Amino acid sequence: MGLNFSYGPGLAKADAIALIREAVASGVTFFDTAEAYGPFTNEELVGEALAPFRDQVVIATKFGFVDGQAATGVDSRPAHIREVAEASLRRLRTDHIDIFYQHRVDPEVPMEDVAGAVKDLITAGKVRHFGLSEASVASIRRAHAVQPVAVLQSEYSLWWREPEREVLPTCEELGIGFVPFSPLGRGFLTGKIDADTSFAKGDFRNGLPRFSPEARKANQGLVDLLARIAAGKGATPAQIALAWLLAQEPWIVPIPGTTRLARLKENLGAVDIALDADDSRQIAESLAHIQVQGDRYPAHLAAHVGK
Repeated sequence: MGLNFSYGPGLAKADAIALIREAVASGVTFFDTAEAYGPFTNEELVGEALAPFRDQVVIATKFGFVDGQAATGVDSRPAHIREVAEASLRRLRTDHIDIFYQHRVDPEVPMEDVAGAVKDLITAGKVRHFGLSEASVASIRRAHAVQPVAVLQSEYSLWWREPEREVLPTCEELGIGFVPFSPLGRGFLTGKIDADTSFAKGDFRNGLPRFSPEARKANQGLVDLLARIAAGKGATPAQIALAWLLAQEPWIVPIPGTTRLARLKENLGAVDIALDADDSRQIAESLAHIQVQGDRYPAHLAAHVGK
């Protein structure tokens, strides 16, 4: 997403393609996009970058907004799902979508109808797996009863652990994989952002309550914790945050994004960091005394989360 959407000026097309291909060369096999990232331009970018390696990678994309824009509202009518699938296939330069997520739950369309539409696409060979994003346990169960949900994508990190209450146990029960987005807290857990950081015009963090200067200052203790653990392991705070997620369950696969090759390499280094029982205990005990401040989203964006 961050290559060209939501985080200020994106990369030049050639640079973005080069970065994606370097990720492939470094062993990355799972790429996440959506029609809404642009809209449409991110899928085109990912499709061109991965065309030479299509059989080596898994590509996930998403449906569910009017005209591919979150600001215009949700639309998961079966006819619209089919339209989005055909358009995404063209932009991605492929004959199948590995994972097709409902980007946000549409309260006007029964989950059974959504799951049924994706099931038809799977039967037709155009989609391989059905996914949901930021869905509630009730929605997950309703969808899963019609077409097995392969994966749920929701925010999850050391500063947003709400999925641990109900969602992760449900995924484990039903055999659903979990993909944490923003595993680095939209950059905050890297230790490179503080109360004085200014974001570029067009960076959507400017409008997130959790990124107000006051909230960033209040949440600095979490980054300090990561920095202390990282120092003892010769790692970075970002690597510890990712290693913590990777240590939770083998079916949890975080998707950190970046626009820089050095950060790509840094993120990949997290797989080589082992957190032992003492590390996990220290993190758990410290987290018990840290109350993260600030809502994830302003009210208008939170309306379709957890439905």
